[in-house]
This record gives sequence, structure tokens and C-alpha cells, in this order.
Amino acid sequence: MTTEGVEAPAPAPAAGPAPAPARRSAARAVVGRLSWGLADQAASSMTNFAVGIYVARELGVSAFGVFSLAWLTYGVVLNVARGLATDPLVVRFSGVPDAPWRAAAARATGAALAVGATLGGVCLLVGLGLGGRVGPAFACLGVALPALLLQDAWRFAFFAAGSGKKAFSNDLVQGVVLVPAMVLAARVGTVAAFLLAWGASAAVAAGYGCLQSGLRPRVARARGWLREQRDLGSRYLVENVSLSGAGQLRAYGLGAIAGVGAVGAVRGAELLLGPFLALLMGLSLVTVAEAARVLRRSPNRLGRFCLLLGGGQAAAALLWGAALLLMPDRAGELVLGDVWHSASQLIVPATLGVAGAGLGSGAAAGLRALAAARRSLRCQLFASACYLGGGLGGAAAAGTVGSAWGVAAATACGSALWWLQLRTALRERHHEPIPEVRTP
Repeated sequence: MTTEGVEAPAPAPAAGPAPAPARRSAARAVVGRLSWGLADQAASSMTNFAVGIYVARELGVSAFGVFSLAWLTYGVVLNVARGLATDPLVVRFSGVPDAPWRAAAARATGAALAVGATLGGVCLLVGLGLGGRVGPAFACLGVALPALLLQDAWRFAFFAAGSGKKAFSNDLVQGVVLVPAMVLAARVGTVAAFLLAWGASAAVAAGYGCLQSGLRPRVARARGWLREQRDLGSRYLVENVSLSGAGQLRAYGLGAIAGVGAVGAVRGAELLLGPFLALLMGLSLVTVAEAARVLRRSPNRLGRFCLLLGGGQAAAALLWGAALLLMPDRAGELVLGDVWHSASQLIVPATLGVAGAGLGSGAAAGLRALAAARRSLRCQLFASACYLGGGLGGAAAAGTVGSAWGVAAATACGSALWWLQLRTALRERHHEPIPEVRTP
């Protein structure tokens, strides 16, 4: 888009309506890629869900709060790596020929590995300096980060290539390896042990990703990748970190206001919404790539595609939340143990917050497909500020439950802005000439 200062994907040449068999074939291809995205995220989320459940059941609310702080820190670092390395890969190298994809994937995974090693070292030093209950957890997270980020980068690279089956296989390998690792961690009985088990399983899966792709991460060329993609990467970095950073600050603030047990309660509510969050995140792996394909082939259908995507996710979140409200206490205690009683009070506001996020994600996919990095950054900064303000303001007014309701209201406001910005971007694109796409 000329108004954003970055190149948008060039539309396909104008042509008549595609024959019905061709449309059906294209629809089946889209459904197939989305299905692999869901299957992959289901495998990935089950891995993360298993770690969370083990900690919640085996170690109690306080230890679960410590684990949640480490988990949220991982989320911040993950979003740094995605913004700099894999988000530009998905936007610019989805559906391209094999040769440019292989070159880009090697450099992008190298960049992700470099980010993991750098920020993992920082976490290790911070953990060693903190001591107490939190310090060992952060130190072990630092050791695990390079493998965790590389494994995630392979997933995005495979989806950019339209090879969701490989991403699913990679996550399946991690899940299988995690089982014996978790058994050993349970014998030790510490948060640090579970984090190391999680990281070890990711290391095996990251190595398997190299075998699947026939590529090695080019760490030596990471700086070149970051330089070439800085027009998108710098904005996606700020955008991603503002979201995860707001979550991290909310967790720290909530812990200071209401205690570390409140952080565990919020994380418990997120675990209850885990299957739907798996759906949301699974679709996010492929929606930007699919939106970019829609933009190239049928630009006038992008808005409709995003609306169906966001509306479907919001409806699914509401249905899942309704099912959680009907869950008997005995079933909840079986899943979360002592965390259930505090987490169950947050089901309604947490569900509304996730529904709002699902609705907004449809518009977010459209803005990224348009390479409208300035607009998406503007939306994310606004949404993150609302999230942090609502979460901490609600906590100060009404504790953990107030924080959850504040986040739900903030998410609704952020979703509205996402859709307003997408509507404006689509109108501008319709009326302005599109520059030629950059040759990879």
C-alpha cells in the first residue's frame, strides 16, 4: 500500500470468473491448509497444556503462579522472535517457489535461534541473580529458550510453504518426547524441572525440523535477514511485544496487587479455555498466509474472508465458554485441582475476552496480508494499552475478578479499532494504485 510505505502483494491479473470445479478445488485446498493448522496447534497446545496441568496439580497454586510468570516471559521472547524472524517470512514468502522459500527459511530460522540464544542468556543471568523460588525457574527458561524458539520457527516456515503436515508432525514428535521427560520432572517436583523437560522436548523437535526441511538455520546470516526485513520486522516486533508485554506487566501488577495466587487463577482460567485457544492460535498460523493468497487471487474477497474468519472464532469461543459454565465442580477439580475454585470464577469474563480477541484476529490477518504494518501497529498499541489499563485498573477495584472483566472490556475496544482500520485500508487499496511486488 502506498499509504503505508511498504509493498503490498500484487494482485493477480484480472480474469473472468473461475469455473466451478476450479473454485471447489481452491476451496478444498484452503480448508486443507486450515485443517492442518488446527491439527498442528492442537498438538502444540496439548504439549503446553500438559506442562501446565502437571504443575497445577503437582505443585499447587503458588508454584503455578511462579510457572505462569516464566510462561509469560517466554511469551514475550517468542513474540520478539516472531516479529523479527517468522512474521516477515509468512507475509512475504507464502506461496512462493521452493528456491526462494528455502533461502528465506534458513535465514529466518537462524534469526529465531539467534534471538533465543541472546535473550535466553539474559534470562539465565537474571534467574541466577534473583534466587528464591522465581530465580531457578527463569534460569531454566533461559536454557530452554533457543530450542523453543527454533521449533516454533520451523512451524511458521512450514506453513509459509503450505506444508502444514510437516508442522503437525514436528509438534507430534515434541509431544511424544515430552511424555518421558515429564515423568522425570514429576519425580524432581520443581517448576525448574518441568521447564527443562519442556525445553528438552523442543530441542528434539527442532532437530527433527532440520531433517524435515533439509535445511540448517543460518545463524551467520541472521543479521542480514533482520536488515532486509526491517521495514516489516521492526513494526511487527513492537506490535508483538506490546501485546505480550502488556500481558507480562498485567501479571506482575496483578501479583503485586492481589498476590501470586491471583496470577495462578488467571492462568487456570486460560487453561480451561485451552482447547479454544488452540483453535485461535492454530488458525493464526495459517490465516495470514491464506489472506495473502486471497489478496493475490481475488482481492475483492479479502474483507469477506476476514469477517467469516473473525466471526467464526468469536462464536466458537462463546460456545466453549457456555460449555465450561455447565462443567461440574468435580470435573473441574479433576483437571485443575485446587486451582479450579479460583479459576472457575473467571470463566465468563475470560470467555468474553477471548471472543473479542477472536473477532479482532480476522481483521488483523487482513491488515497483515495487505502489509499495512503501520495500521496494524497502531491497532496493537491501542489494544495493548487498553488491556494493561483494564487489567490493572480492574484488579485495583475488584481484585482478580475485576481484572478479568477489565480485560474483557479492553479486548472489545481493541477489536473495534482493528475492524475500523481494516475497512479504511481496503478502501484506500481500492482507490489507489498498487506498487509492484518486491522480488524475493
